Amino acid sequence: MIVRYGVAPDVAAPTAPPKTPVEGIITMAEYTPDRFDEIPDSVGRVGAHRAQRQRGRAWIAIAWAALASGVLVVGGLYGLSLISDRVTFEIPGFGTADPMPAPTETPSPPPPSVEPITDRALAELPAGFTITVLNGTEVSGLGAAARDLLTVPGWPVGTVTTAAQTDLVETVVYFSDPALEGVAAGMAVLLGAGVIELSDAFPGAPITIALGADFAAVAAP
Repeated sequence: MIVRYGVAPDVAAPTAPPKTPVEGIITMAEYTPDRFDEIPDSVGRVGAHRAQRQRGRAWIAIAWAALASGVLVVGGLYGLSLISDRVTFEIPGFGTADPMPAPTETPSPPPPSVEPITDRALAELPAGFTITVLNGTEVSGLGAAARDLLTVPGWPVGTVTTAAQTDLVETVVYFSDPALEGVAAGMAVLLGAGVIELSDAFPGAPITIALGADFAAVAAP
């Protein structure tokens, strides 16, 4: 075996022969261009490629959510206003809930259409005219007290008895003939209580007085 010392001559390293591409085989670095390689920005997505995300989409979603919430709230309040009188909610263009009616006071009896006649001499009375007095309370002697108030000015009082109903609150002077309206109004003035009413509930009695608790308060000593 012979060993030589010194500088070895330059020897070029063997090189691999260049690769010749084989027809029909596509390498990883090469691909065939197609229609998906050119995509306009306005297209959201085509095939497996994604276009650039448009700005402001998050704000649009938030705006739609807020609008939907507002519609639900307004619709709920409007429906509640139709169900409950305590809630009033008006929407322009839609029907409004009916307002609560204001409390009304009971109207007082209208005044007589004629002048009250308290003087017997001024009245034109039919033949056999008498006044019937009915005690519509449980106060004893109330009918007699009314009779005394009427006979002093000269009015003829006939029957004085207890009414079928003894819990009357208001005194009523019934007259059977419209011509006796002034006389009936005069009876209410003389008694200091009561209202007058045209009625045929007491046949044969031109004037019938049903005494109530209001006269009992006036006649009390």
